[in-house]
Amino acid sequence: MEIEKTNRMNALFEFYSTLLTEKQMNYMEMYYADDFSLGEIAEEYDISRQAVYDNIKRTEKILEEYEKKLHLFSDYVVRGELLETLKNYVNETYPKDTTIAHYIEQIQEVEE
Repeated sequence: MEIEKTNRMNALFEFYSTLLTEKQMNYMEMYYADDFSLGEIAEEYDISRQAVYDNIKRTEKILEEYEKKLHLFSDYVVRGELLETLKNYVNETYPKDTTIAHYIEQIQEVEE
């Protein structure tokens, strides 16, 4: 399993998990976050590996569709990059202005 795909699915899951069914949430969490194999999940739920695989693949597509429509994850990434750029700019241009630095920290805390 690719590390990039795992990281992306975990991020999308974090943003959109509440829009999934309980079963979808459980399978995705076990597979991506807890690193269970398809066989282990199948055994846990007393179903076939193929059923688990199909459910995970469908759920991946659902998460990607949510992101395509809502952009919560991509917007979060862009905001983080912009905040980092702003923070660097303020540190270089206004190193003694603690008020601006404090506001930036507050925004970063809200984002996390």
